[in-house]
Amino acid sequence: MSDLHAVLWDMDGTLLDSEKLWDIPLYEYAEKLGGTLSLETRESMVGTNVPTTMRLLFADIGIEPTAADLVDGAAWISRRTEEVFRAGLPWRPGAAEALRAVRSSGVPMALVTSTERSLTEVALDTIGRDLFDVTVCGDEVDGLNKPLPEPYLKAARLLGVDAASCVAIEDSPTGVAAAVAAGCTVLVVPCDVEVAEGERRIFRDSLVGVDADVLKAL
Repeated sequence: MSDLHAVLWDMDGTLLDSEKLWDIPLYEYAEKLGGTLSLETRESMVGTNVPTTMRLLFADIGIEPTAADLVDGAAWISRRTEEVFRAGLPWRPGAAEALRAVRSSGVPMALVTSTERSLTEVALDTIGRDLFDVTVCGDEVDGLNKPLPEPYLKAARLLGVDAASCVAIEDSPTGVAAAVAAGCTVLVVPCDVEVAEGERRIFRDSLVGVDADVLKAL
């Protein structure tokens, strides 16, 4: 990649240490159904969208849900998550500074998240919606969610750039797979789940010290 045309940021687990906050409604809802969410299934949910998460949750509990069960469950999770988000969203180390540093360089930026629009808007109250030229949410990609490339391809289209000229910043296997499939170079900063080595993946322990020059060097 000879030039950096845009930076595409994941949200949960990358900018915000919010996967741990998602734990609260997910484990509560599993208990509400009379079961206990397994750690293995919880980890497999990281980076996915709400419909996928609900299917995984019901399957883990051993319940065959109706379409109405899935809708009702998603609505309950969404309401509870909004309550938790509004109580306070913690940043990942260096994330706030990295966002401002890249923004000040003038490189276009997009937020590319599996979280639905309504909850993303709550999170943007903390992050700062003015930092992004484009925001792509999990309910805005016609069901073609991460690990499929469409969220990142859509962000690149909206910015008017080639995804191959972008750096995506991700924390989960699901998100990394989406960004790689879209053709991005990926800065991987693992949070709660280990990410395997692979093509176009550069690993870093945190976002501390990350700016546009660091990303251009990738």
